[in-house]
Amino acid sequence: MNVAILKYNAGNVQSVIYALQRLGVDPVLTDDRETLLKADKVIFPGQGEASNAMRYLRERELDKLLLEMTQPVLGICIGQQLMCRHSEEGNTDCLGIFDLAVKKFPPREKVPHMGWNRLDNLKGPLFERLPEDPFVYYVHSYYCETGPDTVAESNYILPFSAALQKDNYYAIQAHPEKSGKDGAIMLENFLSL
Repeated sequence: MNVAILKYNAGNVQSVIYALQRLGVDPVLTDDRETLLKADKVIFPGQGEASNAMRYLRERELDKLLLEMTQPVLGICIGQQLMCRHSEEGNTDCLGIFDLAVKKFPPREKVPHMGWNRLDNLKGPLFERLPEDPFVYYVHSYYCETGPDTVAESNYILPFSAALQKDNYYAIQAHPEKSGKDGAIMLENFLSL
């Protein structure tokens, strides 16, 4: 299987590479248009700041490329947030795959939301074979609203979209590559789409 990880100057990419290698997949990290379009699966992971990340994508026309893809695409963490319409982080217009806003958590609890949290209201193929009440690992200060494309929720201060899915686009706010067995199952499910 040919799996490409989108290279766009984001952090936390190496842990995704290691997680895929543990599953027997040797991905390529690239921002090359042809390599990305020919991949069987594309993963859009990372940690970073929304406005800088979108600037990098636009300068290289990777924003347009992501919208052209027909193979399964998985956004992780900021990858999910950049797939939404707009982020409060840097007042950033994003890709608009999901017609949702990304908002900063209100400061009623410790922000960023860091640690393990349960997934609720699971729908769709990413969550097949997961145990009841799966837990995943989060590190984020911004969250995606819930809406018609929400396929899983978590609750920290308020309910938010833990995962989104529309057509060939999938997204997870948590880090499946750091979420133990449950995260590995979600990555396996994505690879088997």
